[in-house]
Amino acid sequence: MTTTQPAPDTPDERTLRRWRRYLADERAEASVYRDLAKRREGEERDILTALADAESRHEQHWLDLLGPHVGKPLRPGARSRVLGWLARRLGSVFVLALVQRAESRSPYADDPDATLEMAADEQIHEEVVRALAERGRNRLSGTFRAAVFGANDGLVSNLSLVLGVGASGVSNHVILLTGVAGLLAGALSMGAGEFVSVHSQRELLAASTPNPEVGAAIANLDVNQNELALVFRSRGMTEQQAQTSAARLIWGMHTETAALAAGGATDDHEAIGTGMGAALSSFCFFASGAIVPVIPYLFGMSGLGAVALSAGLVGIALVGTGAVVGLLSGSSPLWRALRQLAIGYGAAAVTYLLGLLFGVAAG
Repeated sequence: MTTTQPAPDTPDERTLRRWRRYLADERAEASVYRDLAKRREGEERDILTALADAESRHEQHWLDLLGPHVGKPLRPGARSRVLGWLARRLGSVFVLALVQRAESRSPYADDPDATLEMAADEQIHEEVVRALAERGRNRLSGTFRAAVFGANDGLVSNLSLVLGVGASGVSNHVILLTGVAGLLAGALSMGAGEFVSVHSQRELLAASTPNPEVGAAIANLDVNQNELALVFRSRGMTEQQAQTSAARLIWGMHTETAALAAGGATDDHEAIGTGMGAALSSFCFFASGAIVPVIPYLFGMSGLGAVALSAGLVGIALVGTGAVVGLLSGSSPLWRALRQLAIGYGAAAVTYLLGLLFGVAAG
């Protein structure tokens, strides 16, 4: 149970400002959870509503501390305002990922005016939101993976291709044709590769899924020579655990479905996505990435100006995709963005230097 600390008789102005800021942020976070709950149904709605109620309890803590010094309501911080705006308009896994990061940065653990219960609440909230966000991540992971890989492959490979060919001294027309050819070839290759990859993975999972018709044979098993125990042992149980589970099943203490599932089989099909969805995402995002380094040449630019603009546009796109991946994964968007940029520019620089060498050798 959360205990509220008594307010000091004469809190200084700095302390009051801090408490008012916490109060504003708690109100904003409660509002975010309620806005997210409006876009959910069933259990997820209930969980988000409970999180909003918890933030309201924290709000009351700061109200009690402030007492007559509450003053005019403050605007919440920029981060809370952005989250509120996104929650009202999107309500997606993207917003949940941002909320997860916000909960992980709670200052209550180091603030003497916040209770230990409140600091613990914030840690638990982070895990609850992480679990909710994971559901959304699983639903989009297959298509999202193809989209991210496709966009980054298009950006890096076509930038490398365009810069490498351009550094060799060929004409602007040749560079443009090379870029367009790289776009089409890469997009088709990526789409076909993702389609085959996802279908192959789903087929492997299907081959490992227990046969539902096996349940019909259980009633006819020899109790003294119980082959069912071998099924449980093959799924990771010890011999004793397998014998116990098989005996319970034989004597009607578990259903066929529950028993077979107890061996550890899981359905990962949803997390993989569909082959066609992954293929289309990969094709479209590769093409959208691959067109970026070609843009300067489409407008007739050439030389170092075209190279600089092409590299700059690709750099912006790499930073954007890296930041999005970081946000959705709950990690630092800045670190992911910089890593993406370094990898992309590194590959392009190597290809550009090779193009210069070949150009010199050909000359």
